[in-house]
Amino acid sequence: MDAAQLILTQPVSLPNQLENITNTEKLTQEKKKQIAKDFESVLLGKMLEEMQKTVTDWDESEDGAAKQIKGIFSMYLARDIANNGGIGIWKDIYKSMANNGRVETASELPGESI
Repeated sequence: MDAAQLILTQPVSLPNQLENITNTEKLTQEKKKQIAKDFESVLLGKMLEEMQKTVTDWDESEDGAAKQIKGIFSMYLARDIANNGGIGIWKDIYKSMANNGRVETASELPGESI
């Protein structure tokens, strides 16, 4: 692809605002699952980036494009891991959203009186 084709010639639209997900009662179950999996994929992506920092490169002359491609690869790998089961964090997030943010607590701990 020619570099001249990559130059923006038209105005770029503003990014959409994130949804306010504090009230999860109106969201469908599938939407809640997808939100939880998306959060897990972001977390996994950051974890993969940190793991890559621990591996020494043989070629020290890596340019910006190669770093960008590695970042994109990590992002898609993390998304795929999260959408295919992940490490299980999304299930806890989903349960929290299903309970509308309430955490189930025991009224009395075994062996202790309140």
